[in-house]
Amino acid sequence: MTTILVLSLLVLLHELGHFLVAKLFGIKVEEFGIGLPPKAVKLGMWGETEFSLNWLPIGGFVRLAGEEEDPSLWEKINPMLRKKLFFAKPAWQRALVTVAGVAMNFLFAWLLISLGFVIGMPSSATSSLPVENAQTVVTSVLPGSPAKTAGLKAGDTILFVSRGEQIISMNAEAKADFIASSDRKVLLSVKRGEELLEIPIIPEFSQSLQKPVIGVSMDEIGIAKLSPIKAIWRGLQTSLQLTILTAEALFNLVVQAVQGGASLEGLTGPVGLVGIVGDASILGFAYLLSLTALISINLTLINLLPFPALDGGRLLVVLVEAISRRSIPAKITGALNAVGFALLIFLMVLVTVQDIANIF
Repeated sequence: MTTILVLSLLVLLHELGHFLVAKLFGIKVEEFGIGLPPKAVKLGMWGETEFSLNWLPIGGFVRLAGEEEDPSLWEKINPMLRKKLFFAKPAWQRALVTVAGVAMNFLFAWLLISLGFVIGMPSSATSSLPVENAQTVVTSVLPGSPAKTAGLKAGDTILFVSRGEQIISMNAEAKADFIASSDRKVLLSVKRGEELLEIPIIPEFSQSLQKPVIGVSMDEIGIAKLSPIKAIWRGLQTSLQLTILTAEALFNLVVQAVQGGASLEGLTGPVGLVGIVGDASILGFAYLLSLTALISINLTLINLLPFPALDGGRLLVVLVEAISRRSIPAKITGALNAVGFALLIFLMVLVTVQDIANIF
């Protein structure tokens, strides 16, 4: 349920961005849909806009007058109504309406991260921020590693590492060195939310590192709290850093796809997000804020890809029309968007199948 709420909120905010900027420029918004069609019920009217509730609970949409239709069909209508059509607006206004959704997602991520720094954001003890109550936290677990097999999860707090009568409770580096000092079974005392666990793991020798490892990354994570003014500035910096890192990862994925070496293993769909968001909610509100902000940034960048059916593809159409001073026939853009949407659905199905396979 938490996952559906998070995804629905992010998509609705995205569509709200399109809606607000369209209204700002006097474009008629015919429908604001909560969820995806088919339509379940008409919620009511606000001005010229119908608000509807649809059967598919994830997502939403905004239908703008004159966005999909061929402009030639509107040539003989009332000039006053024509002014409210999307295609009749200047290219710069159409471009701003198109990117308003991703702008809203980025602003929301900035807001969440800033709020996190006010209430207390998990941060590395090695960062420039002062942190309190630093503890060793698992930041990632390698697939197929001894840690993964044993059930260790990202976000787990490692309190102690023991082997026989030897017990290490110092920082992450000391614990990693202790694990690497032997290939015999070690016992990890772990805190997961409010639950205390004892997880036995047998390290495996890594040929590349030339030492025993369990396949995790660990860091000293504490709580960083800032004043509201500092939190806003730090939130912007962090949002931009996350955007750059995510953009680099997305670019590498696209390059691998073009070269034929891309894999779906690094992708997570709605089913996979259920577990991730669920884990974050167990770890605490600040972790859930951070994860929601990261998902929002991912939506920002994915939607900016110049791919049919995405905002980036629609923006590309606006730019081509502005440069060529000619409208692309609606039949062509409609066909491209339909194909693009079908490919996106196909990719989502593949990723969902992979998520389900990973569960079992």
